[in-house]
Amino acid sequence: MRVLSLCLLVIWLAGCATGGGGSSLERYTLPPGAYTADVTEPSPQRTLIIDGVQVANYLSGQGIVLQRNDVLLHQASSHLWAEDLGRQLHRGLRQRLAERLPDTRVLNGGNASDAWHLRVEVDEFQGRYDGMAVAGGRWQLRDADGDILAIEPFSASVPLDSDGYPALVRALGKSWDEVALDMAQRIRTL
Repeated sequence: MRVLSLCLLVIWLAGCATGGGGSSLERYTLPPGAYTADVTEPSPQRTLIIDGVQVANYLSGQGIVLQRNDVLLHQASSHLWAEDLGRQLHRGLRQRLAERLPDTRVLNGGNASDAWHLRVEVDEFQGRYDGMAVAGGRWQLRDADGDILAIEPFSASVPLDSDGYPALVRALGKSWDEVALDMAQRIRTL
């Protein structure tokens, strides 16, 4: 009886040490933007402040979201964002816009008197049942006086290169590249 109790105790302790036997957490970060500029950077002609990137409530959890059909969303419990998704999108957007708008100083926050202000709302940022990574929402740009220069929707869909969460996260990064490119092109026209 003592030997059996000792064996059960050893098995139980081994299970605790390995984290419960098989279910490990994977944490992901969005890749940096894929854009590289070959031109000399001019001195900034204007300042753009990104006031915020707000994500829909269902995207604010730690788990990466998969859309399983037209109405069913699933938040992964073992495949998590390494950092708050809204913060990753904000930082990634600043980097991507700074690369695509070389004549603009792009800042994460602040209150420069002559700056334009960008606010972004993300309604979709997930893998979809048809093998696409989707990003969607709207953005709003205001001038230094607070007047609205543009209110635009955005939408991007990128196919996954392969199955799995790493491929999904890379495709989501590419969809954010597309969103930033479209935003930058529109901002240049204003």
